[in-house]
Amino acid sequence: MTQSLLYITCASEDEAIKIGETLVEEQLVACANVLGRTTSIFRWEGKVQRELEVALILKTRSELVPEATARVKALHGYTVPCVVAVPITGGNVDFLNWIDRETAGAR
Repeated sequence: MTQSLLYITCASEDEAIKIGETLVEEQLVACANVLGRTTSIFRWEGKVQRELEVALILKTRSELVPEATARVKALHGYTVPCVVAVPITGGNVDFLNWIDRETAGAR
């Protein structure tokens, strides 16, 4: 199996925790890391914006990325939330196997 990281930005720590806990409980992801406040600079509706956000990283099986993305979108307060999947190409095999085991109940 292959695994992926999902990088997400949220409006608040509470929102990031809610999303992370929900997806772990539903076994769509094995782990959620709430990284804390970050300054995001982006263009939205023709204007350059600067906002404080909270970064969230989720670890999952690659085959669950579409379902996890849909769930994040359903829970997220933004109209167009940042949900970006990054394939994991290597690392601690024991940890990667743990991700697989912890998300096995999702499908």
